[in-house]
Amino acid sequence: MSGLRVVVTGATGNVGTSVIKALSAVEGVESVLGLSRRPTDWTVPKTRFAVSDVRRDNLESQFEGADVVIHLAWLFQPARRPEITWENNVSGSLRVFRAVAQTGVPALIHASSVGAYSPGRNQPAVSEDWPTHGWPGASYPREKAYLERCLDIFEDRHRTRVVRMRPAFIFQKSSATAQRRLFAGPFLPGSLVSSFWIPVLPQLPALSVQVVHSSDVADAYVAATLGEQQGAFNLAADPPVGMNTLADLFDARLIDLPEPVIRAGLWAAWHAHAVPSTPGLFDTVMQIPTMDCSRARIELGWLPTRSPSAVLQEFFEGLRTGAGWHTPPLAGDGPVARLREIATGLGSRA
Repeated sequence: MSGLRVVVTGATGNVGTSVIKALSAVEGVESVLGLSRRPTDWTVPKTRFAVSDVRRDNLESQFEGADVVIHLAWLFQPARRPEITWENNVSGSLRVFRAVAQTGVPALIHASSVGAYSPGRNQPAVSEDWPTHGWPGASYPREKAYLERCLDIFEDRHRTRVVRMRPAFIFQKSSATAQRRLFAGPFLPGSLVSSFWIPVLPQLPALSVQVVHSSDVADAYVAATLGEQQGAFNLAADPPVGMNTLADLFDARLIDLPEPVIRAGLWAAWHAHAVPSTPGLFDTVMQIPTMDCSRARIELGWLPTRSPSAVLQEFFEGLRTGAGWHTPPLAGDGPVARLREIATGLGSRA
């Protein structure tokens, strides 16, 4: 297969930058059009960037003639204004789906998430047929789950090849500052994310989450772009991460701290406007199932190249150094940037 023309929405974010870099290195890809809400001066071989907002701009003109649309555009914030995230994430995604159908794009690859899955923390690792009804207490899983139902209808009505990627928590060094802005806010000094400043951590025996590197996720998107697969694919590196893993990374001691106490602290910080993440996001993390990624390995030939410990080590190094990338969503850290976060309201910067 050669000469593929690929359009990527959300091209300048954590996953988007990795997908763009991976696609540009593939011989079978002729051109890539990267769409984002804000302009970028980042240059990549075979890639053209355009400013396009999935909420309101003419997507049909951007998708015309494309062979594959990879839909990554997503807003995590402002979590205090769920109508805004719904407009972008749900209404914007529906506009993407309609534009794909109207222009006859043969393939749509959609960024779903482990967050779309129904609770299952006491279950064995689940495959892609586990229910996708999300956790109702947070916007992120609600929106991801709603779009799963929308794609069910889309597949019934159209012949488009649809792929749903359901990755675990995605990290890389250059996304560290962006993710700190989105989830922890400006009052977390990156220099404190070290063994010297973190001598103890809560036990949290129920916590077991999976992580994956952004470049490994990008490899799965490339495989789906070049192939003919359809349906859902779980993406995660093994083994799952618990507090023991974090304790080893920080050389910290685990102490008993009940889950309700931690949640109460997060609730207080949220209502004091000290952090941008809702307590419901903590509940989501504590409820999600462990995923079985056999299907991605067998059908996409996908295997993550970085272990969970290596992924987290790289990410924490990014936090300590204020790492970023050459796009607005992944801008690096600094005193002026922190002051801007505070001045504009925690969680308002996407």
